[in-house]
Amino acid sequence: MTLAERCARIEALVLDVDGVLTDGGIIYSDSGAELKQFHVRDGSGLALWRRLGKRAAVITGRTSSVVEQRAAELGITPVVQGADDKLTAFRHVLGELGLGPEQACYVGDDLPDLPVLVACGLAAAVADACPEVREAAHYVTRAPGGRGAVREVIELVLHSQGKWQAVVERLRNVPGSPRVGGTEREA
Repeated sequence: MTLAERCARIEALVLDVDGVLTDGGIIYSDSGAELKQFHVRDGSGLALWRRLGKRAAVITGRTSSVVEQRAAELGITPVVQGADDKLTAFRHVLGELGLGPEQACYVGDDLPDLPVLVACGLAAAVADACPEVREAAHYVTRAPGGRGAVREVIELVLHSQGKWQAVVERLRNVPGSPRVGGTEREA
């Protein structure tokens, strides 16, 4: 199956967190709170994805209130944290979403993601994923984890489905917004 054929079937994006939505670093404050940094373009890409009626979910081996907060902010559900067995969690998520594995793209970066990458319809690895994950992937991003890799996967899928340009045109032609790049320019 070609990459375009795989992308054509995708209705859900299932994401790991550390190393995918973040750069993989874990920061602790003096009070012991766990801090994570998320890339804004990944968030805006996920918002566009959801506006198109697509689903998104998170499966992570760690547990953090910051993940719940970011997922809620982006309307991502379900969120599975503390998943020792990501494949079982993936199957549960698909059941909750009412989708088959061929309709899901999973984005991962490390060995615990391998079982899901092998089971999903479109396996994506971030650029700085471990070699085994990159080898198992149908697509390896140019961007590293936490630096726009999720947005890149979203654009890939939506381009393949013929939906990306319509999203861009809709945003470009919002009534009342200044035209940029045309013959008119409002200050």
